[in-house]
Amino acid sequence: MSFTRASGLLLHPTSLPSRYGIGDLGQMAYRFVDFLGETKQQLWQILPLGPTGHGNSPYMCYSAMAGNPWLISLDSLVEQGLLEKSELADAPDFPADRVDYDRVIAYKGERLRQAAQKFQATASSEFEQFCQAQAFWLEDYSLFMALKEANDGLSWSEWDTAIAKREPEALATWRDKLADAIFLQKFLQFEFCRQWFALKAYANERHIQIIGDMPIYVAHDSADVWAFPENFMIDPETLRPSEMAGVPPDYFSETGQLWGNPTYNWEVLEETQFDWWLKRIKTSLAYVDQIRIDHFRGFESYWAVPAGEETAMNGTWVEAPGVALFERVEAVLGKLPFLAEDLGIITPEVEALRDQFGFPGMKILQFAFGSDHRNPYLPFNCDRNFVIYTGTHDNDTTVGWYTTANDYEKQRLAAFVGGFAPESVHWTMMRLALSSIANLAIIPLQDLLGLGGEARMNTPGLAEGNWQWRFAEDALTPTLRQQFTALTELYGRATHQWS
Repeated sequence: MSFTRASGLLLHPTSLPSRYGIGDLGQMAYRFVDFLGETKQQLWQILPLGPTGHGNSPYMCYSAMAGNPWLISLDSLVEQGLLEKSELADAPDFPADRVDYDRVIAYKGERLRQAAQKFQATASSEFEQFCQAQAFWLEDYSLFMALKEANDGLSWSEWDTAIAKREPEALATWRDKLADAIFLQKFLQFEFCRQWFALKAYANERHIQIIGDMPIYVAHDSADVWAFPENFMIDPETLRPSEMAGVPPDYFSETGQLWGNPTYNWEVLEETQFDWWLKRIKTSLAYVDQIRIDHFRGFESYWAVPAGEETAMNGTWVEAPGVALFERVEAVLGKLPFLAEDLGIITPEVEALRDQFGFPGMKILQFAFGSDHRNPYLPFNCDRNFVIYTGTHDNDTTVGWYTTANDYEKQRLAAFVGGFAPESVHWTMMRLALSSIANLAIIPLQDLLGLGGEARMNTPGLAEGNWQWRFAEDALTPTLRQQFTALTELYGRATHQWS
């Protein structure tokens, strides 16, 4: 589906209200979709849906293809008869404004096990069909997660050598030994997909498309790297990355960002005609309607940091086969509904790769007012084939940004819009985004709600305390609906406005 003009909200499902400590795919998710529909939005952008690992980051998941089991709605399990209402009566008094991951995992984990045990006694043909259809990733993932639990959470490179290196006899032994734990993981993925696809269908029926997010890299401690180490730069002796991904010093960090993910062994991937990438993208396109490719520039050239470095400063740029990859994927899967996260150090070569395949790029208004009229993020320097944001999950909220902005930025913004009341800065920035020529405009929900820095989703380079924000159940008021709908219609972005 292509858009002449459209808008939407950025909100990860973990940020939804829920009495179980974390947003889920239950009633509040459907109410949020209703809010999108009522305000004439056409897009819901989310973060990666995978099962999160260290730091609870959706960009460091245990699998590039699995779903996050903590998003499963417990109330839905009650409706299916897999849990009793009484089993949820003792839900702790979780914080309403943030996710306490340790407590959530302990509480929901036990209830999910109970549901899996009941389900196991009556496993359906639908479940068997799911397992067969998804076997190419589900078998490795479910065994990986069962082994991880059996090894007290240790990274796979620290397991016994035989299973870490996937010796056939060890694989067979552990599959038999961990049969129940493997079933649990398969059930969690089956139930996640059942709930997610029902929610996605509900959104699509209301002419709302979901923009997913695909990190360019996968975590070292993941089923993907364990199952296919040949696709990554892995030391065959230590089983650790021999080359790590990151970015050089930039707006977010003076020492760059050292992510710790292994870079790809592109030579091997090309030899297989990018088979792993084809499967990954095809799986992602089942979950969502469009995909934002995180760190798009890494498909043209990527920052490679040698093993042993503690910062990203001493890396080098290495050319990547982005053209060959996208040509192959497009030949197999057709026209790609990708959005390119083209932020950071962007060269003409990166722009050429983006434009060769017609991928929309990104513009961030919070970056627009720190320099003169040549700033590429100013609305009048934006082209149609872009997605414009007030800010992203990596930025402070607009209110938080304005609070800490320097005088020059504040003066430039005021001059640009002809003055405004500081307390309405979020509406000012939203107007700029929605009124721009860019085909797509996305507003983080925090900005629609006018929240300050306390509602920031992520601070790059900060290892702890991210990904926790949640909004209040009564935040989406009738007045807010009316105001947001009016702006959406005024700037020609309402559902069916251009049909």
